[in-house]
Amino acid sequence: MLSEPYYVRADDIPAAAGAYVLLIELAVPVTVRLGGGRGGELPAGRYLYCGSARGPGGLRARVGRHMRRGKSVRWHVDQLTEAGKVLGAWAIPGGDECALNARLDRLPIPLPGFGASDCVRCVSHLRAWGGAE
Repeated sequence: MLSEPYYVRADDIPAAAGAYVLLIELAVPVTVRLGGGRGGELPAGRYLYCGSARGPGGLRARVGRHMRRGKSVRWHVDQLTEAGKVLGAWAIPGGDECALNARLDRLPIPLPGFGASDCVRCVSHLRAWGGAE
């Protein structure tokens, strides 16, 4: 699927700016709120979320935040990372989240608008993988 290195520990990820794909597993269904009255229920299963990290600490800091439990819910994906488990991530220094998402275009979009509220290129930055639809 992705030829980039796969990481299970954030400490091993480069601290460079770039893009990443999280592999998230939900053991139970999760009701997601997207704002503006939108949202829906995601069934249990595995999901891929494409994001970017351009701030201090780059990819290591952003993916590390996603892997931590007990954080405040700031982004759509935080609802999934708090309810489920981040199994790992692909990290691409200098990468673009929309380009990564385009590479996953054969996978179904389970919830339009997820993680893409400020994106003009993508319907969603979340893809169902391995039975979650």
